[in-house]
Amino acid sequence: MIDSSRQNKTAWEFNAYDFWVEQAGRPEERAKRILQNPAAHLGKYAPYFDGFQGKRIANICGSCGKKAVPLAVMGAEVSVFDISGDNARYANEMAQAAGVPLDYQVCDVLEIDMEKYGGCFDTVFMEGGVLHYFHDLPVFMQKMHDLLKNGGKMICSDFHPLTKVMDVLNFQRPTMSYFSADTLEAEMPHAKFYDEEKRKTFPKCNLRLYTVSEIINAVIGAGFTVTQFDEHPAWTNADLPGEFTVMARK
Repeated sequence: MIDSSRQNKTAWEFNAYDFWVEQAGRPEERAKRILQNPAAHLGKYAPYFDGFQGKRIANICGSCGKKAVPLAVMGAEVSVFDISGDNARYANEMAQAAGVPLDYQVCDVLEIDMEKYGGCFDTVFMEGGVLHYFHDLPVFMQKMHDLLKNGGKMICSDFHPLTKVMDVLNFQRPTMSYFSADTLEAEMPHAKFYDEEKRKTFPKCNLRLYTVSEIINAVIGAGFTVTQFDEHPAWTNADLPGEFTVMARK
């Protein structure tokens, strides 16, 4: 059996720090921009939160801290859970430059220390392509449910399942039947920013893509009450859905 967690960790620790520096500037430069207008760096996600000051927020697969640091600047107590040490390095340097604390845990999300973190968050937040790294969605959603306080909210934003059958976000990866449960190997998201020879050296990720019903049913099955489901236009074509956000309460 493929150890998808180990495979994805290898991929996300390949060149990641250097990529963030090349694409978004050094951590201190990015921190300076965030401090000027932290809410703007949350983009369309800002209205989904029930405030920020003093809120405990778990940022799942929080990558380089691009959302976690703005949340911390706005007064939230943020814990990031991500498998990449390279991402953690960039995020921690950015948080330090912004003058805010950041609890960054480098771990497999399914192995979060629940004795320490179970039932302690007001909000669990994820965005930008997270679900496809987890091959057992009900188990993943149960973990999200268990991280929250009673009455807490999950904000789960991800790539729209239409991307299974159409490359609407220009990921340059194979499409498949909408109802396929097969996994696939795919390039790192940022591999396409490099020339062909460099792209050949990038490790592959192992992904499982889901349908809308699989996502919603996993949320419900974990014990959540779904309160809102939004679809967002693709950044490549405003006539097609590219992302979605589901909100649910414990």
